[in-house]
Amino acid sequence: MWAIQTENLTRKFGEVTAVHRFNLSVRQGEIFGLVGPDGAGKTTIMRLLTGILSPTEGEAWVLGHCITHQAEVIKEKVGYMAQRFALYGDLTVMENIQFYADLYAVPKKERLARIERLLAFSNLSPFQNRLAQNLSGGMKQKLGLVCALVHTPQVLFLDEPTNGVDPVSRKDFWRIISDLLEQGVTVFVSTAYLDEAERCHRIGLIHEGHLLLLGTPEEVKSRLKEEIWEIHCSARMKARDFLLSLPGVRRTWIYGTKIHVLLEDGIKLAPRLEGALKNSGFEVFSINRVAPSLEDVFISTIQERRGAR
Repeated sequence: MWAIQTENLTRKFGEVTAVHRFNLSVRQGEIFGLVGPDGAGKTTIMRLLTGILSPTEGEAWVLGHCITHQAEVIKEKVGYMAQRFALYGDLTVMENIQFYADLYAVPKKERLARIERLLAFSNLSPFQNRLAQNLSGGMKQKLGLVCALVHTPQVLFLDEPTNGVDPVSRKDFWRIISDLLEQGVTVFVSTAYLDEAERCHRIGLIHEGHLLLLGTPEEVKSRLKEEIWEIHCSARMKARDFLLSLPGVRRTWIYGTKIHVLLEDGIKLAPRLEGALKNSGFEVFSINRVAPSLEDVFISTIQERRGAR
């Protein structure tokens, strides 16, 4: 059964189309990752699906309820953690949780046991009397997650929950998200971190409001039919510009300290590229074919869409 479905979902702000004919289905009990850079439309989609915004065109359903006519019903059944979750710094951890429990009308007889379970689940039990403003960034994110879970939602929306969080806290946060699956919670998470996308059952790559690719991480990576060759050489920025001028080079981009080059027949072309670089004064340390990463697929897809090399 589908937890989320959209049909040509569109949202415009004046002349700007933030989300364009967005079509998607998310299964119950899966982690779905919406992946894209800042300004891609991820937050707008989250706000549409949680009933905060109304669509300009199209429709969507969450747990079978349409967002245009049953938004209040949806809000009772989902949890939403925005990028800047509204914690109250002058309240303690427990007081923040109690506030959201009141907001969601969590029954008093169930509240204590539920809160204790969530505190233990998030490792926040030792900090329940600490002011929220005195928590670390990672602990604030955990508290935000607990507040979003206090009413036991069936679908959890997380908008870039680990943005600005240290690597250790990111790992811990994702452990908590994974544990939610055992409770049957559907997780819809947006992120700009492509390594986090690997943790999702399925992902959608979004750019400028358009859904470009959809599938499991492995399915998305398999969409790239050309070969990726990784070149480690001196003056990589100048070398990248030089490589763009050579025949057979489809596209190039900087990948850390190296250059990734998209080739149709790398076995034939790679030695020629290496020779051309050396003849032009570049020092080549290594040149190897590598398996495409999600970042490779995403960059290549965007460049192709723009008609760039």
